[in-house]
Amino acid sequence: MTQLEVIKNKVDKLLELMLVVVLSVLVLDVLWQVASRYLLSDPSNFTDEVASFLLIWVGLLGASYVTGKRQHLALNILLNKLSTDNLRHLKLVIHLITIAFAIAVMMVGGIWLIYTRFHLGQVSASLQIPIGYVYLVIPLSGTFIIFYSVVNAIEDFKTDTVK
Repeated sequence: MTQLEVIKNKVDKLLELMLVVVLSVLVLDVLWQVASRYLLSDPSNFTDEVASFLLIWVGLLGASYVTGKRQHLALNILLNKLSTDNLRHLKLVIHLITIAFAIAVMMVGGIWLIYTRFHLGQVSASLQIPIGYVYLVIPLSGTFIIFYSVVNAIEDFKTDTVK
């Protein structure tokens, strides 16, 4: 196993752990929301907001994770008709576009969004936490997507067959 594979496996495990924790808290939050509404007849004020924030985290971290597993949504009609060399080049272009998007939108845009939310002092309605913390997942996911896209591009050019 190469050093790159060892690092990728560690990043996979970290993301899996993060996703399990966030999704577990999301399930508990929704269960408490339902229980407080129907069993206690006193709906909790904060659970809806927590569920919304956790859903954002699950969605973006999940997108990062499936990028690493090569399970992201793709239209492969063209891919199935290309020769191995052309497929390799097309995959490289796709990886480069993904990296450019992650840098421009998720890293630069996400960091700007976080900065402006903290600078403006915007806080969530019920939890009263700075909204910047909610948006931290955008550049974090962008970092993971960049990492996985680079690893996938390296793997595509090292092997005889393209995944």
